[in-house]
Parts: sequence; structure tokens; C-alpha cells
Amino acid sequence: MVVLILGILSLIALPAYITSVIASRQGAANTNARILATQVQAKAIGANGYNTTLTAYATDMGGAIPLNPCTNTTTGYTITNPTSVTATVVAVVGTNCGTWTPITYSLTL
Repeated sequence: MVVLILGILSLIALPAYITSVIASRQGAANTNARILATQVQAKAIGANGYNTTLTAYATDMGGAIPLNPCTNTTTGYTITNPTSVTATVVAVVGTNCGTWTPITYSLTL
């Protein structure tokens, strides 16, 4: 009887736990992308233009780009510069976060 009750509880709790872990990873990836966007904007103001090389911001962020928990890499972010005065920063979706749409941070000089 005890084993049956534990089995039922695990069937209920495990999916909720997995869902919360995935949501946490997605939130962390978006937060890290926002922090990176802040650094990109700060550097662009001083340089009067956007640099899309991700590694150019490692020193400004304490020596390393934050880990993207959805890709388990520090290269899990994309910086694009569609025009000379705008840029976007977004986390890469990755396989550890399921299907989701990350927040795109739009920047303007």
C-alpha cells in the first residue's frame, strides 16, 4: 500500500518538478540575455556603434559571458546589428529548455 501511494505521489510530483526546472532555465537564459544587452548598450554608447562579437563583452561582464542554461554554453546568445543604430540580443533556444520563444532585447543608439 505504501509503495502504491509513493508511486502515485511521484506520478503527480515529477512532471511538476520537470516543468519548474525548465521554466527556471528559460527565465535564467532571458535574464542573462538582458544583462548582456545592458553591457552591449553601454559599450555601444562609448564606441558609437554595436559590436556583435560575443567574446568582446567577457571582460565587461567580470571575465566570462554567463552560461546559457538552455545550451549549457557561454556562446548561447546572439547579438545582431541589423542597422548601424540598432541591435538585438537574444538567448539561443537550446535543447535543455524545451520549445519556447526567448525574449528579444532591442537596443537603439
